Amino acid sequence: MKRIAIVGGGISGLTVAYALLNPSSPSVVKREFDITVFESDNRAGGKIWTDRTDGFLCEKGANGFLDNKPRTLELCRSLGIDPLRSNENSRKRFLFVHGKLNALPESPPAFIKSDLISWGGKLRMLMEYNAPKGPEDETVADFITRRLGKEALEKLIDPMASGIYAGNPYRMSIKSCFPRIKELEQEYGGLIKALLKIRKQKRQQQKVSGEKVSVAPGGTLTSFYNGAQTMTDTLAERLGDRLKLGVSVYGIVKDSSSYKLYTSKDTVEADIVIIASPAYAAAEILKDFDMEISRFLFDIPYPHVSVVCLGYKKEKVGHPLNGFGFLIPHIEGRKILGTLWDSSIFPNRASEGHALLRTMVGGAQAPEMAMLDDDKIISLVFDELRPVLSLRSEPDMIRVYRWEKAIPQYILGHSKKIMLIEKRLKSYPGLYLTGNAYRGIGMNDCVESGYKLADEIIAHL
Repeated sequence: MKRIAIVGGGISGLTVAYALLNPSSPSVVKREFDITVFESDNRAGGKIWTDRTDGFLCEKGANGFLDNKPRTLELCRSLGIDPLRSNENSRKRFLFVHGKLNALPESPPAFIKSDLISWGGKLRMLMEYNAPKGPEDETVADFITRRLGKEALEKLIDPMASGIYAGNPYRMSIKSCFPRIKELEQEYGGLIKALLKIRKQKRQQQKVSGEKVSVAPGGTLTSFYNGAQTMTDTLAERLGDRLKLGVSVYGIVKDSSSYKLYTSKDTVEADIVIIASPAYAAAEILKDFDMEISRFLFDIPYPHVSVVCLGYKKEKVGHPLNGFGFLIPHIEGRKILGTLWDSSIFPNRASEGHALLRTMVGGAQAPEMAMLDDDKIISLVFDELRPVLSLRSEPDMIRVYRWEKAIPQYILGHSKKIMLIEKRLKSYPGLYLTGNAYRGIGMNDCVESGYKLADEIIAHL
């Protein structure tokens, strides 16, 4: 029986362990493994962390996943947990532009009528049709400026980059962060050209099938009634005593046919080692094993981010909170990245007659803001939100959650870095890296990567 050691008990490590024990594809032969998952913290889940406090359900990290990727929904069915789609409010999103909240247009005609972008900016966006193809990779800022113009970058894409990655579009890689957008340019010659051709293909498909087919990839934000941690808690429960909490891995060496892991408890031997820790933690583990891999991993930056949850009685909030929330472009000069109206998106986030606001602070463009002391960061968030949402008094509940190293940043050159890491790993059969530092930061990406890796390992054996 093959001994498999998995380092890291976040969603990536838990998923690959579960997938090895329960392959999703009938074509994959189920095998018996001796699996141990080591998690340095005293809880599993990593940055998926739900906190029930004073009648509010606060998400410290990820608040869900899009339901447009089947693998995560298949995992939910396998685990016997019921996903919960967000309600209609989640379709209405806002940007804070020109000192006020502006509803994000949901259709091309609505966009033309809106005043989010000037008429000059809209005309510049139409010129995208004739914009030339760019290099294989470039920053998000360079790509968007070349194809859509600077105003589109500053008002539309910059807040999206902050909302998803807490990132800086002037450093982010378009190929690694938004690969589908880059693929559309390379395949069709441009985004408008791609939209027109895909729409034509979808209409033909609709004629054949008789079913309505959407051009957009779509996807509805999905979580669970008791929060995102439902998934990681259930995975941990299924793994049982294979999951070792409070056990750190400090280093690794290779013998002729196996690996030795040095942990805070003892030395463990394994035939296969999967490191599913954040890149900076993996770098520490591997620094005496392979300095080159370790150096590449250390080069993946993680900015500081703080999540500030404020709970209110609804009569204390003048705004109807009839939407998903809002993001703020960097050019607006505000001190927060944006705020989600969690109690308007999912049920069970606040008790009857109450509202839950979740604000992000810091990120790649202002990491120092996330590290302010509690009093300062609470005052900062309250002062930013009070005029925007017509807050009539101080909140009834306050929680500050800090992530000193939050979301991995796929900066320019990221794909080359990952290619070089994978090339080095070929020298060490049975050693693997997985997690959100490589090919996607979301829950869907981590689940998909976990299953792909499990299938690869089983096929190799």
